[in-house]
Amino acid sequence: MKINLGKTELIHFVGIGGIGMSGLALIMNELGFKIQGSDISDNKNIERLKKKRIPILLNHNKKNIKKSSILVISSAIKKNNPEIKEAKKLNLPIYSRGEMLGHIVSLMRNIAVTGSHGKTTTTSLISSIFSQAKLDPTIINGGVLNSFGNSAKLGKSNWCLIESDESDGSFLKIPFTYSIVTNIDAEHLDYYKSINNLKKNFSDFIDKTPSLGKTFICIDDKHSKDILKKIKKKNYYTYGINKKANFQIYNILQNEKISKFDLKIKIPGRENIIRNIKIPLIGLHNIKNATSAFAVCFSIGINSKTIKNGLLKFTGVQRRFNFLFEKNKTIFFDDYAHHPTEIASVLEGVQNVYNKKEIICIFQPHRISRVKSLKLEFSKCFKNSDTVLLCPIYKASETINLGFSYSSFARLIIKNSKVRLIIIKNEKELQKFLKQTAYGNKIYIGMGAGSISNWMRNLQNNI
Repeated sequence: MKINLGKTELIHFVGIGGIGMSGLALIMNELGFKIQGSDISDNKNIERLKKKRIPILLNHNKKNIKKSSILVISSAIKKNNPEIKEAKKLNLPIYSRGEMLGHIVSLMRNIAVTGSHGKTTTTSLISSIFSQAKLDPTIINGGVLNSFGNSAKLGKSNWCLIESDESDGSFLKIPFTYSIVTNIDAEHLDYYKSINNLKKNFSDFIDKTPSLGKTFICIDDKHSKDILKKIKKKNYYTYGINKKANFQIYNILQNEKISKFDLKIKIPGRENIIRNIKIPLIGLHNIKNATSAFAVCFSIGINSKTIKNGLLKFTGVQRRFNFLFEKNKTIFFDDYAHHPTEIASVLEGVQNVYNKKEIICIFQPHRISRVKSLKLEFSKCFKNSDTVLLCPIYKASETINLGFSYSSFARLIIKNSKVRLIIIKNEKELQKFLKQTAYGNKIYIGMGAGSISNWMRNLQNNI
């Protein structure tokens, strides 16, 4: 007799349309669990779930959970959601995405990737290396991988590659064998309240590293470097351009299509020099992401030739400096960067390889709270662009007041980044402006985590 633990339950996902929730739902469905979910509107993530015949209910209603026995809730869902209220009334068990993810992956060998920036790309790079090594991992990522057109897939091996979300503290609930901390930045402070609390959580995460595992930390990152002194269990390796790094990056060369670098490996019993590592990505931040992927794969026993081939054959992630189209000698890209550190890193990489082109950043700020708390940082992050087209803030259901005028925010960007700036009121105005100006030796980069990606993709047929 075959016993299916937990697979007789109907598990309802509240906010199933998010990239993380949809990925988990997909994996659990593939594992044989009975899944359904609800969200306020349709999107590409939901369409991918529908293709797998997962029932989706649009709008939140207490009737949606009538036959459900377990709820999984997104961190974006408010406590007054009618489905959550009804579940509490019925005394149904309620789990966060992080908790349920922890349950699902607990029986696998896991590589968890966390940090403020670069998680999705790093997880995807590891996936490419695993593919080259003929391993078939389960993947739960925060972005859609071009290699298989989804954010998650169920593999046949007992390896699981996880993008571990730090935004709500849930990364502490994910068991791991190996992990990567890409960096620590002033992000999600609405949850953590202070940078010190954020650093404390990352310190707790690193201290969870099992004796037979390892954590890989970017020593170039100032906040990560700070907490290394406080880690109780020194079961970690470092990577970066710093000469003290266990995996030290040097001899960097970049062009429009590829980045190339060498690596000095300084770990007990395995000192080595790996030359001519290539990735089809630009920017120092991506070189560091690739190095962390190299480090963890090297440490679990994948040979350096296979790792190099996996990195070189990486096919990318949607919304990570994706080429869209070229028109009138002008090139258009789409990128997810929405935090000042991310924006500055992308633009620095673009400036290094496209320095003969005029660089125009089409920026849609994401969340009023983020603009409010990082106003000064945003004003300084566009220095490697020539022009900024500043679009309206994507509010993401926030109702708080900005506390200052948008025009004063624009003037601050002009002052601190030394750029030309034009305020764009809506998508139609953007299209009208680009119809008149999008020609010649220019590069346009759409940036943001809201609707800007759709705006960028609509440009090809409207300018």
